[in-house]
Amino acid sequence: MTIESHFKPLPTSADHNCFACSPANDAGLKMTFFAHDDAVYSRVTIPEHLGGWNAVTHGGVVSTILDETMSWAAMVLLKRLSFTRKMTVEFLKTVAVGAMMEAEGRVLEVRDNREAVVEGRLSDDEGNVCALSEATFRIFSPAVAKRLKIVDDKMLAWFYGLFEKA
Repeated sequence: MTIESHFKPLPTSADHNCFACSPANDAGLKMTFFAHDDAVYSRVTIPEHLGGWNAVTHGGVVSTILDETMSWAAMVLLKRLSFTRKMTVEFLKTVAVGAMMEAEGRVLEVRDNREAVVEGRLSDDEGNVCALSEATFRIFSPAVAKRLKIVDDKMLAWFYGLFEKA
């Protein structure tokens, strides 16, 4: 079973330049996301230009994949906008440049309706876990995010569109 054929795809927007998820950023990861039950998933191939030493993916890129996946998990599963406050990563196995990887994010806890604790996992195509992560996200209702000028009307329309397609 593949993520793409069995899980619900989440819409993305091409009018931003996010290094992780924008399809328009030629230097980025171009991550796409899928939801299923209590998790958000992504499959991503590490581009060659993001290698570190000796064809091993740079740890910052691995961390970015986990951060983006956990952020999407908080956003989609909680229907809130989120920003990373704190994140830890445990690197268990090297990730080869060019490898197809699967990332997974799950919400573990919500604190005072202001913070979410989310876990992330990055595995290779054989199911070996290469990295684990846990992060605390500051979560915002759409109204608060707009009031704080974190998002504009265009971004809010895209955010609400995530749930209309559910």
